[in-house]
Amino acid sequence: MIERRDILRAGLAAAAVCLGWPARAQQEGYISRKLDARVPGGVAVLALGDGDRAPEVSYLNRRVLVVREEGRQWIAVVGIPLSVKPGQQQIDVKDAKGPRKVAFTVGSKKYVAQHITLKNPRQVDPNPDDMKRIEREMAEQSAANRGYRAGVTPSNLLLDRPVNGGRLSSPFGLRRFFNGQERNPHSGLDFAVPAGTPIKAPAAGVVVLVGDYFFNGKTVFLDHGQGFVSMFCHMSAIDVKVGDEVPRGGVVGKVGATGRATGPHLHWNVSLNDARVDPAIFIGAFKP
Repeated sequence: MIERRDILRAGLAAAAVCLGWPARAQQEGYISRKLDARVPGGVAVLALGDGDRAPEVSYLNRRVLVVREEGRQWIAVVGIPLSVKPGQQQIDVKDAKGPRKVAFTVGSKKYVAQHITLKNPRQVDPNPDDMKRIEREMAEQSAANRGYRAGVTPSNLLLDRPVNGGRLSSPFGLRRFFNGQERNPHSGLDFAVPAGTPIKAPAAGVVVLVGDYFFNGKTVFLDHGQGFVSMFCHMSAIDVKVGDEVPRGGVVGKVGATGRATGPHLHWNVSLNDARVDPAIFIGAFKP
């Protein structure tokens, strides 16, 4: 005898096919549906199965953020570097079943170019003394992005905007030309807001680095846990110090135009497993 629930289940499956819903989406949770953007500079959310303990995951020799999704299975939230070419990739997983690999496919995404004119030629072609400073500062900032606080679950993966109002100006991944010379792609997301606008933590975190840098100006690194890190640049004022625990929505400083900036704005970086990824993914503003 066919029960009513069997008819309902079959009807829902047929509806999914008719409406073109991906089979994967029928089993995914909210985080997976919102954050999965498998492109260079994007995020891959990969199912790891159930179990009492969180699996240990790595990608390109970096530890990966792992959380349990809405009481469901464990998922890996993997940052994909901009330098990764479209095609097959894989993560390394260790759990109760032993070591294994989980494959995923990275699609393609075209990033446009941006041409910027700077009045200070040293911000395009630094002199030898500048380069010594830049190398020292880059080492500090790289160490902050490589940090991994194991066992710390971020307060939220769907992030709040760090500033109120303002339009999104320079998007992530732009090929950047300063005074006609190509430099590294834009590794964050810019918000065009007035100087003095408060900058708020998009998720709870610990301040792991503050500084006043050649390119980034006044800067704060906020570690949300498990290699999930926010960086705020070009600030006019810093209101926190290393070691401070900042709640979600807590103010870390104010918007400015310090460092290599043509005007007041907030530059916001998001790192996952030491890969700079598009912050727009985490605030529902990503455009494939």
